[in-house]
Amino acid sequence: MKETLKTLQEMKTFLLLWVTQSFSGLGSAMTSYGLVIWSYSQKGSALMTALLMVSSYAPYVLLSIFAGALSDRWNKKITMLACDSAAALSTVVMLFLLKSGSLRIWHLYLINGVNGLMNTVQQPASEVATTRVLPKKYYQKVGGLKYFSSSLNSILTPVIATAVLGIAGMEAVIAFDLFTFSVAFVVLALWIRIPERDAGEEVPEKLLESSKKGIAYLRQEKGIFHLILFLASINLVASIYDAAFPAMMLSRNGGSQKVLGLVNAVIGITTFAGSILASFMKTPKSRVRVICNSLLFSMSTENFLLAFGRTPFVWCVGGFLGWIGIPVMSANLDAIIRLHVSEQMQGRVYAARNSLQFFTIPVGYFLGGYLVDQVFEPVMAAQGPGSILVRMFGTGKGSGAAFLFLVIAFAGIGVCLYFRKDKHIWELEY
Repeated sequence: MKETLKTLQEMKTFLLLWVTQSFSGLGSAMTSYGLVIWSYSQKGSALMTALLMVSSYAPYVLLSIFAGALSDRWNKKITMLACDSAAALSTVVMLFLLKSGSLRIWHLYLINGVNGLMNTVQQPASEVATTRVLPKKYYQKVGGLKYFSSSLNSILTPVIATAVLGIAGMEAVIAFDLFTFSVAFVVLALWIRIPERDAGEEVPEKLLESSKKGIAYLRQEKGIFHLILFLASINLVASIYDAAFPAMMLSRNGGSQKVLGLVNAVIGITTFAGSILASFMKTPKSRVRVICNSLLFSMSTENFLLAFGRTPFVWCVGGFLGWIGIPVMSANLDAIIRLHVSEQMQGRVYAARNSLQFFTIPVGYFLGGYLVDQVFEPVMAAQGPGSILVRMFGTGKGSGAAFLFLVIAFAGIGVCLYFRKDKHIWELEY
C-alpha cells in the first residue's frame, strides 16, 4: 500500500494530465465516429468517408518534420493550449454549419485538415511533456496507460455516441466534445506544471537546422529508423483496413450501425484488457520480439475472420484476436524510443517519426476507399451465382470489402516476416 501511494505521488502530474486529456479524447472520438456514420449515410462511398482521415493525416506528412523543431523551441504548455484552442474553434464552426443545415462533406475535409495540423504541432510537444513530468522508471507503464485510455474510449465511444446520436442528434455529440475540451483546457492551464528548458541550457538552433538534425539522427540510428519503417508499412496495411471496415460493417448482409458499434466496442474492451496487461507486466527480455510477434499474430488472425465471417459473432472474435496484443506492442515500442533517444532530441525525433511512420496512413486510407469502391465491389458485383468468390465472400454490397480483407491479411503477414529478419531492429536489444 505504501509503495502504491508513493507511485501515485510520483506520477500525480502525469496522471492528472493523462486523465483530462483522455476525457477530451473521448469527446473527439465521439465526434469522429458520428461523422463517419453521417458522411457514409450522405454518399454511401467508402472513398468519400476515407478522405475524412486522409485530410486529418495529411498535415503529419507535410509538416511534422518542422513541427518537432518548433516544439523543441516553444513552451510545451502554451503550445498544447494553443493547438487545443484552434481545434476547438474549428469544431464550433462545424457545429454552426450543422445547425444551419449548411454542412457539406468538403467542409469536414477542411476542418479535419485544421485539426490535423494542430495535432501535428501538439503531439511532439505532448510527448516531450510526458517525458519531463514522469520519472524514467515509469516509461513502461506510460505505454500501457495510454492504450488503457485509448481502449476505454474505444469501448465508450460507439456506445455513448450511438445513444446520443439516437436521442439528441449530431449537435449533442459535438457539444459534448466541446465540454470535454473545456475540462482538459482548464486543468492544463491552471493545475499542470510542465518543466521547461533550464536557463543555462543552450539556445536552440535555427528551425531548418533543427529539423535536419531529426532526420540526421535517424540516419545514424538505423535500428530506430528501420523500426519506424516497419511501423510505416504496418500503418499502410492497417489504414486500408480502417477505410474498408466501416464500409463493410454498415453495408454487409448482417451488418448495420449497431453492429459497427458492437464490433468497435469489443475491440475497445480487448485493447482495454491488453492495456492492463501492458501496464502491469514485467519488462520483457526482448522488446523487439514482443513487437514483432504481437503484430504478426494480429495480422494473421483478424483480417481472415473479417474476410470469411458472415456474422457479428465471428467479426467480434476477429476483433479480439487482432487487438489483444497491440497495447503490449505499443508499450514496448514507446519504451524503446524513450530509452534510446535523448530527451533533448525527442521532439525532433518524434516529429521525424511522424512524417516517416504516418505518411502511409493517408495513402492507405485513400487506397482502401478507392479499392473498395472502384475495384473489389465491382469485381464482386460482376460475379455470377455459385462462383468461387461468391462462395468465399457472399453477395451484395460489402462483399468486396470482405475480399479486400483477405488481400491485406497476406500483405500484413508479409510485412511482419520481412522486418522480423532486419538485423538493425534487433540491434536495439543491446
